[in-house]
Amino acid sequence: MKKKIIIGWLRIVLGLLVFAFGVHLTIFANIGLAPWDCLGMGISYHTPLNYGLSMTLIAVTVLIIDIVLKEKIGYGTIIDALLTGNFIQIFNNINPLPLNTNIWLGIVIMVIGFIFMALGMAIYMKSEQCCGPRDALLVGLGKRMPKIPIGIVEVALWAAVLLIGWLLGGPVGIGTLISTFGAGLVMQLVYSLMHFEPRKLNHRGVMEITKELVSK
Repeated sequence: MKKKIIIGWLRIVLGLLVFAFGVHLTIFANIGLAPWDCLGMGISYHTPLNYGLSMTLIAVTVLIIDIVLKEKIGYGTIIDALLTGNFIQIFNNINPLPLNTNIWLGIVIMVIGFIFMALGMAIYMKSEQCCGPRDALLVGLGKRMPKIPIGIVEVALWAAVLLIGWLLGGPVGIGTLISTFGAGLVMQLVYSLMHFEPRKLNHRGVMEITKELVSK
């Protein structure tokens, strides 16, 4: 069982690497960023932090909010918060190519990025050690506004995040619109082709995994 947990952690790291490469492609596309990425880039413009550290700061802050909201937190949530932003920054640093300047090529690059993001999330979620901080936040907010459809809650959350990112100077463009509505569609298509259903997973929190690790 302990071996399975450790393999799960390795799966999470691999999934986050694939996901981070996908996010890197959406940045490289240079046609506007998704709301959370826009916020991270905006923060990097006004602080000594680079994009990766800015995203890590956001993720850890959201993780703390998740804990306050008493959402289920797993090792996957924690690993996600600490590594994803830094993985993206590594890809940004090692890419030798200049940012794309063609809008149509940018759209193609962004869609390819969505595919890698979906694949990475599938690899990561199969460890069944809970979702990322932002997903947990959405669930937590949704629970506290039961009369409002979760989709509306998500749009409102993204709008607030995007507004702050835009005010901080984060890149907003057609890619922002495509990210907001297209990423989910690409994800659904990829998961359909993989015959992967995230809602059937049985996620285990930190306490559950820890008990298995310390048990004889």
